[in-house]
Amino acid sequence: MVSSTIDHMVAVTVFLAATLLFIGLFNQTISTAVTYQRHRALATKASDLLDGILLSPGNPQNWSFLDGYPTGFGLQDPEFTQYRLSPYSLMRLNSATGTPVYYPRVNTTYSNITMGFGNYLLVPNSQALNYSFVSKLLGINGTYGFQLTISPIVTVAISKISNGAPLKFAINVAGSGFPLANAPISYCFLQVTAGVDEYPAFTVVNNMTYTNEAGSTVLTFPGVDGETSSYALIVYAHLSGLMGVGYYTHSTQLSEYVVPLVDSFENRSVLIVHGWSIGEPPEDASHSALFFNSTFVIMTEDFTLRESPLNSSEGTGKVVYGSGSEKDYAPLTIPTYNPGILITTYRKGGTYGAVLMPWGISSLAFPVVFGGDASQQEWVATDMRQVTVGGIAYQAQIAVWSLEGYQVKG
Repeated sequence: MVSSTIDHMVAVTVFLAATLLFIGLFNQTISTAVTYQRHRALATKASDLLDGILLSPGNPQNWSFLDGYPTGFGLQDPEFTQYRLSPYSLMRLNSATGTPVYYPRVNTTYSNITMGFGNYLLVPNSQALNYSFVSKLLGINGTYGFQLTISPIVTVAISKISNGAPLKFAINVAGSGFPLANAPISYCFLQVTAGVDEYPAFTVVNNMTYTNEAGSTVLTFPGVDGETSSYALIVYAHLSGLMGVGYYTHSTQLSEYVVPLVDSFENRSVLIVHGWSIGEPPEDASHSALFFNSTFVIMTEDFTLRESPLNSSEGTGKVVYGSGSEKDYAPLTIPTYNPGILITTYRKGGTYGAVLMPWGISSLAFPVVFGGDASQQEWVATDMRQVTVGGIAYQAQIAVWSLEGYQVKG
């Protein structure tokens, strides 16, 4: 009797243990299945969200040309269909990577997509769309977070390979993991020279060549000293529908410089500003004057850069850092809504410099990173598309994560 009772108790204990183990395993399986389903739904959401952003121009459709905010968000170029994005809409995204710049003279903070000294893109925060605002327009605020990265597919790397004269550059063109062999190369070389009075002048050379089987070539400019001259080189490479752009600037005047700031998209106005007014001089300076000469170039259908004249009263001027009545900025108006490059040369005595600013993000193939930080998220779904922006080949990638928070529980 005692033996059978003990056997019964042991059997019940084993049964209960097995039941609990089964429930635990079943709960783990259910939790894993639920999490998998959420991950799958998140991947679908990433794909839908990316297409919704890339295949809609937003509302109003021309919001990128206006100084106000849109009521619907989208990046598609309103003049085209499919995956062709507006270079101006991308300019108006508040950069997730650049450090904001404050200009005290007009009490304005600027979103910063600058790509190093001499290559600037600074847009007023009052006209740039921030992450939280766009999340509300997309209807995902509080539910999903995202980061959108738009980067050029074709890279055009330019390096100076000479000392003194003649000036030589090595050009290397590559696509996504492979060189662009026998690709046509169109380039524009701008050299800063002494002009009338204190204003600098410049000469422009447009030409073309081809890359070799390794996707490289060498450009030579006889009579140009690479160390004592100031210049800018812009190179376009294109092959089989792919196009990329690279640029290189050299200035003999580095301690003082000018900075272009976007003032108004609607009025196409830009401010040429004395650089010390933004960053403040490295040492005490009571007065400094810089003379500048600006030109705007657009790319034609045969892949050459053509000048588009600025207003004669705005193309040249002087900006002053100091406490007097002279202004430390000068306004100018971009003559067209077509994408192009604002090239501004400047002079201080016998030294010169040149700075570039894209009008339309694609003109200099600037990348864009917009949105939140995905690095600390538990699970992130990604998706990508191949797009064109102003004729330049880009890759658009989105990372999406849930803000609800979930994990597998045992």
